[in-house]
Amino acid sequence: MQDARTRLSEAIADRTDLPRRFVEDPVRTAILISSTETLDGFASGLAEISAGEIAETDADISDRKGRIPLPTQGVVVHRSGETDAAGVTRPGLVLATRPRALVVSPTAATIRYRGPLLDLGNLIILEPQPGLLFVFSGLQEVYGEPGQVIPEGSPVGLMPGDLPEIGAILSTSGDGTGTDRSETLYIEVRENNRPVDPETWFRTHKDG
Repeated sequence: MQDARTRLSEAIADRTDLPRRFVEDPVRTAILISSTETLDGFASGLAEISAGEIAETDADISDRKGRIPLPTQGVVVHRSGETDAAGVTRPGLVLATRPRALVVSPTAATIRYRGPLLDLGNLIILEPQPGLLFVFSGLQEVYGEPGQVIPEGSPVGLMPGDLPEIGAILSTSGDGTGTDRSETLYIEVRENNRPVDPETWFRTHKDG
């Protein structure tokens, strides 16, 4: 199973043929991270991490609003604005997933950032259209490079946890019956730099 996970990581790392909208400047990224205290602040400064201009795009997924599938199978345990057991209230939703569940991009999107941030663990920020960001945090592994434009369904990360059977790593299909959903993925959606209820974009009425 370790070999299968390694092959998956290597295959994703080799996606050199993907189009790119910008090239990340690691120095600017480090400066932004060190000066950021909140996800809001980091998201506001994303334009600063590129080494040059960020190419414009006319991508538009507004016709899919409310119908976009979640990035992995799971059960919604906290919705936008709900307070969790630790007394924390966030604008996003929390999804309980299987250990080592594969997380994919639910639409074609540009990777705006991937890596650790604050106390959010590893996260990936996707931009499916100008002014719209999907933030997925709580990942153990994240894939892809900032600036890449990835197609819908592209693997972007793996959840933490002990290794399940190999089929569970390589697929998000199936009903998950009997599988312990012990990991949590935080999903935040930002429109024009303001958080909005993720359920205005994602289809969540069916538990995965």
